[in-house]
Amino acid sequence: MTGGESAAYAARVDSIAALLSSIGGVAILAAQALRYSVRRPFEFRLILNELYQLGVMSLSIALVTLLFTGMVIAVQTGYTLAAYGAKIYVARLVALSVVLELGPVLTAIMFAARVGAGITADIGSMRVTEQVDALRALAASPVKKLVVPRLVALVVMLPMLTVLACAIGITGGLIIAMTDMGQSAEFYRQQVQDSLYVSDLFRGLGKTPVFAFFIAIISCYNGLNATGGAEGVGRATRNTVVFTAICIFVSDFFLTKLFLWL
Repeated sequence: MTGGESAAYAARVDSIAALLSSIGGVAILAAQALRYSVRRPFEFRLILNELYQLGVMSLSIALVTLLFTGMVIAVQTGYTLAAYGAKIYVARLVALSVVLELGPVLTAIMFAARVGAGITADIGSMRVTEQVDALRALAASPVKKLVVPRLVALVVMLPMLTVLACAIGITGGLIIAMTDMGQSAEFYRQQVQDSLYVSDLFRGLGKTPVFAFFIAIISCYNGLNATGGAEGVGRATRNTVVFTAICIFVSDFFLTKLFLWL
């Protein structure tokens, strides 16, 4: 083995070791966060602040994303189904697509991009300016003060925003159905009502707490382990967006299989 091959092999080993170390660190942080989340005192003030900052402030981007997603689905499926004389099924396709997949996944991706990156940047800045060390010096747990409020806020707010986003996405399909296809609002509503069942809502919305958990834990972990000043914070933020997106897509597949099996 030449020197170049040895260096490349060592680099791959280091990368794998770093990845495994990160996975272990995320698992440990998740266990600590779950333990502190049920331990007194409960940080209600911090949680309420994060509910507003992470949830309410993300409402507009989630709604705009799903509005135009629903409109695009209606346009694409409408012209495709027109060739088979099946335009009347546009409402069913829009409703099922938005509720089962696109609503939960796209809302989670928007959260990962906005909220996850913001959490990593905030905590990472505290880390590189030694504010996290100051918390430990004051006998306060960074997990209790920084991670748990954000975790609780995300787990609460992401399902709620997903419900609103799905409703807006279906409304976007209604706009296209009325303006481009000549369907009435009552006909569209009836088609949506006939196509959706409680099990469909469970299968779609049941994924969102898992997505929220991944976003919160990964973003907090990257923030708490950021090093190297502003450059390190930027690198941690970028890693958060990439890895949370990967976790969302991978977990979406397995959760879909699980809910279908159940």
